[in-house]
Amino acid sequence: LVGIVVNNGIVLIDYMNQLREQGLGVIDAIVTAGQTRLRPIFMTALTTVISLFILALGLGEGSELLQPLAITAIGGLLYATLLTLLVVPTIYAMFNRKQIKVENK
Repeated sequence: LVGIVVNNGIVLIDYMNQLREQGLGVIDAIVTAGQTRLRPIFMTALTTVISLFILALGLGEGSELLQPLAITAIGGLLYATLLTLLVVPTIYAMFNRKQIKVENK
């Protein structure tokens, strides 16, 4: 769970930095990176959620031991994916707010 979320955050920030090096402004880089990397982030999260879904159903003998773990991992992954797409760009903009002010002048 942590590895997937960290990887998604790194992919998003790295692409924002690449766009900034190409001359885009902070806000434009955030929007473009969000649009471009939205599908890979969702696909990574969705494949993990789908693979854990069968385990979360609790079918079969002994599944009552792993079912709570699967449900927790699914919830955590969905929540962390939303945070990656909303909070990471916001914090990126906050750290680069001086460049935003310069661009607006």
